Amino acid sequence: MGHRENLLTAARGCLLRVGYARTTARDLAAASGANLASINYHFGSKDELLTRALHELNTEWGELLFQALGDGDTHEALWERIIESVRGNRQLWFVNFEGVAYLQHDAKIREMTAQAQQAARTALARAFGGLGPDADPERVRIVGSHYYSLLVGVALQWLTDPAHAPSAAEIVAADQHTHV
Repeated sequence: MGHRENLLTAARGCLLRVGYARTTARDLAAASGANLASINYHFGSKDELLTRALHELNTEWGELLFQALGDGDTHEALWERIIESVRGNRQLWFVNFEGVAYLQHDAKIREMTAQAQQAARTALARAFGGLGPDADPERVRIVGSHYYSLLVGVALQWLTDPAHAPSAAEIVAADQHTHV
């Protein structure tokens, strides 16, 4: 593995361990075995390296979400798998939430997050709303947005206060009462 790959692996590890804001160029160099100058040589800057690693982790987050969604299950079974995914991948969820803090100032992170949200909304609309590729795109957006909002809120609750976070059955029961 070359310096570039070592730096990317180190950046992923640093993001998961200490987060975007706390990762220094020295941390990256030490974790990768590369020198400080190699960060700029291969990526242009520490921020570019971290953004690239964040993109990879965001993609991994999406893959885990899609695996949790599966096909043809009850809403309760889907929420149970989502909650298990959050509980089993806490650091990955924290990194993705931390990335939100950089949306205002980083167009690449904003674009990356918007693309991930679009994919998540589409997958959620399919899993929870039964809306496939031929469905009205606006309906997919609306249904997907509803379930994406629930997903983010549920994940945040499980990350910060798992003792009081809703169970899958509670989410389904509450969601059924909100539909018109």
